[in-house]
Amino acid sequence: MSRPREFDVDRALQQSMEVFWEQGFKSTSYEDLTRMTGVKKQSLYCVFNDKRSLFLKALALYREQSVGTLKEIEAQASSPLDKLDSLRHSLLGGKSGCQGCLMVNSSLEFGTDDEQVMRENELMFEEVQQILEKIIRSGQEQQLISNHFSSKELAAYLNNTILGVRIMEKSGSSHEQIEAVLRTSFAMMLP
Repeated sequence: MSRPREFDVDRALQQSMEVFWEQGFKSTSYEDLTRMTGVKKQSLYCVFNDKRSLFLKALALYREQSVGTLKEIEAQASSPLDKLDSLRHSLLGGKSGCQGCLMVNSSLEFGTDDEQVMRENELMFEEVQQILEKIIRSGQEQQLISNHFSSKELAAYLNNTILGVRIMEKSGSSHEQIEAVLRTSFAMMLP
């Protein structure tokens, strides 16, 4: 008979995600993970198999949380412009700070060397773009957003702006610089 788990797996995964987010995969040791989670190495191994598997689960959790936040904004009973404004404010006031985005950080760390990391990044990019496209299309139908480009093109543009802002955060750009990029990018979508 196996012993019952003595720790909260979801909490340990959240805490591990935060360590990977701050330090990256390669710079994170199992000692860092056990120190943050308060869970012994063997117990983490029993649940997550190895550091790489834990990292992939952390990436999936990050994607789910990030996309969930965007879905909440999209579901608001407000105009498409108000939704985009909420998105802009969430990008400025998010908890990522100088950590940037875990997905972007992972892309920069791994490049194209890891298919599973690339797939998590692609999934997030696709899911975010679909939600942005839905908001933009609604704005175009209401003539609140420019029709010079398709909703798909504007969503790709905005998605790339968001990724760029995350790189700016990670590289130490000021809040004012980031806010200016966002303000300009969102304003360019107006008719």
